[in-house]
Amino acid sequence: MATTGFPSNFYEVTSPEHFQSLLSQDLQRVSLINFWAPWAEPCKQMNEVVLELAKKYPQLLALQVEAETQSDISESFEIDAVPSFIILRGHTLLGRISGADAPALTNAIATHARTSSAVTPLSSTDRSPAAPPGSYNAGESPEQLNERLKDLMSKDKVVLFMKGSPDQPRCGFSRKMIGILRDQGVQFSTFDILTDESVRSGLKVLNNWPTFPQLIINGEFVGGLDIVQEMVDNGEFKEILA
Repeated sequence: MATTGFPSNFYEVTSPEHFQSLLSQDLQRVSLINFWAPWAEPCKQMNEVVLELAKKYPQLLALQVEAETQSDISESFEIDAVPSFIILRGHTLLGRISGADAPALTNAIATHARTSSAVTPLSSTDRSPAAPPGSYNAGESPEQLNERLKDLMSKDKVVLFMKGSPDQPRCGFSRKMIGILRDQGVQFSTFDILTDESVRSGLKVLNNWPTFPQLIINGEFVGGLDIVQEMVDNGEFKEILA
């Protein structure tokens, strides 16, 4: 079912299964996937652009994917910043646009939505979004991993598990979290989860939280970006740091 109050070809994706179901309904249909985040100001403008494109091209399938919430889908397309746009025909990649480039997106959709099979694909796959890699290093038991994770979480008062480093964050969410911590004058250490798949997979299980960044204070999981932003806004963040 399409999102209420929007065109019948405009959907808010709720799960990887929902995503695959929508894509698989018509493998000849052109799809526009909009990876966005509610905290990113450029996404607000581009969400409107996507909505207008959906209205203008009823043959287009427009899919809204909240990048942090639907992390499995985002990771399968290697999304590292928002907004980002993927254009497909079925499972065939036709184009990829990063950033709030409305003219480029509009032109790409105008080209692909008008044509059927004349466009040369960039790549093609019949696979579903990729599953996460193996959870543990060879020779490390789940119990040993949990002990290592707890040690990492307790190495400083404030520890941020992120993608990349503070000076070179490798996703928009990590960049935003670094900005919040610096704005709040917080001293913190970081761990790049892209350097250790065991840590990346293990933290998702240990903290029961599927996405990154993850903020740890006094050895305890506090939350992801949205939760930390909310705590800053309502004053709880300063209290928990006291």
